[in-house]
This record gives sequence, C-alpha cells and structure tokens, in this order.
Amino acid sequence: MKLGLVTYMWGADWDLPTLIKNCEATGFEGVELRSTHKHGVEPSLSKEQRADVRKRFADSKVTCVGPGSACEYHSVDHGVLQRNIDLTKEFVLLSKDIGGSGVKVRPNGFNKGEDEKKTIERMGLALRECGQFAADHGQEIRVEVHGNGTQKPAVMRDILKIADHPKVVACWNSNPGETINGSLKSSFDLLKDKLGSTTHIHDLYDADYPYRELFALLKSINYKGWCLSESPATTDAVRVMRYYKTLFDELTK
Repeated sequence: MKLGLVTYMWGADWDLPTLIKNCEATGFEGVELRSTHKHGVEPSLSKEQRADVRKRFADSKVTCVGPGSACEYHSVDHGVLQRNIDLTKEFVLLSKDIGGSGVKVRPNGFNKGEDEKKTIERMGLALRECGQFAADHGQEIRVEVHGNGTQKPAVMRDILKIADHPKVVACWNSNPGETINGSLKSSFDLLKDKLGSTTHIHDLYDADYPYRELFALLKSINYKGWCLSESPATTDAVRVMRYYKTLFDELTK
C-alpha cells in the first residue's frame, strides 16, 4: 500500500506546483485532488490545461490519484439527482485527461421521512449509471463511506450491491463506530471484497481508531492501493507530513 494525500485540509491552499513539490519533499506518493481547492483542477479546465496538469504529474514523483468530488445521489428531486450524475461523468472525463484512475463520490445521508431502502436503491442505481460510464473510460467510481447513517459499512454494502458494477467500489473512510468488541474485522469484512484503489485515513495517533489493525487487514487482502491522509488542518503541514510518513511506515511494517 502507498501513502498519499487528500487536499481536504492539508494542501487545500496550495497551487498545483506547490502541492506536487511538497508531496515529493515529504514522501507522499499520490494526491486525490479535492474539488474547489486552490490547485484549480476542475471539470471547467480546457483541453490544454488538462494536458498541463497531466504533464506536471508525469514529470514528478507524485501520482495523480484522481479528483475528489462532492457528488451525491440521495435527492428525491430528479433534476438534482441527474445533475449530480452528469457532474460525476464530467469528473470521470477530467480524471482520464489528467492521468487519474478514478473519482471520489459519496452518499451524504438519508432523506428525512423516506424509507431508507428507497434512498439506498436510488443511490445504487445512480452509481450503476456512473460506473458504466467510468468503465468506458478506464476509471473507478470510489464511493466514500460517508454520511449520517450511510457511513455504516452494512449500508454501504447494500448500496454497492444495488449498484452491482465492478467499477463502483468502496473508499474506506476510517470512521468512528467501526470498531466492534475492540476490532475492525467484522466491519471490514462487510466491504473487503468491494474496496477500490483508495482508503481515507486520518490522525494516525488517534488511539480510538485501530490503524495498526486496519493496515494489517488491508495487507491480509493483498491491498495495493492508496492510503490517503484526510487529516485536520495544521499551520505547518509540510512538517506534520514528514512525521505522518514516518508513523505510517512504522504502522504498516
């Protein structure tokens, strides 16, 4: 497994050259480019701008893992739902053009007053459409285990079962509440066969989350993907990234 960065907090205010430079300097091998941040990598980029982004990564030691979107599929409003599906497809094309391998999307909770099974079905069917499009372009749809209620591994399993597409995969998100009787294994087992190329990790020093066990479980399935730090803001990100890399290396031995 490889260490990378989500520009959620760390790197959110860095332009693309600075982002690549700082990742190279700290041993972070890949980047998930969270949409709306200073790097400016968005579906609005021109063909020439996309080629420039691709070249910047190709000329560096850092891999473009792909865009991180906020696309979601729970809305009962068909127009809103379709706009999210269409935007996901735009991100898929962006990822392909810049050398990425997939797009992060998310469920964002259930609708008040609606049967949860209906919401799960809506999400799953929307993701299937996105997955079919992604497959045509050599990309993954990485569904972050996220949202009020939808962050439960059992719910994510049900969403992915309805999506029923090999390119629609889970992005493990290292959420509170996944440890049962002191272990992650029962939660992890619900999704281990649907994990994609990305896993989100947070503060590795957090004693309430068993990161050493998570990494051991990932090793047990021969996981070769990215462990992407999505950690809280800091005033000295580069220095913290150096410590983070050292701790990651120790925990994954």
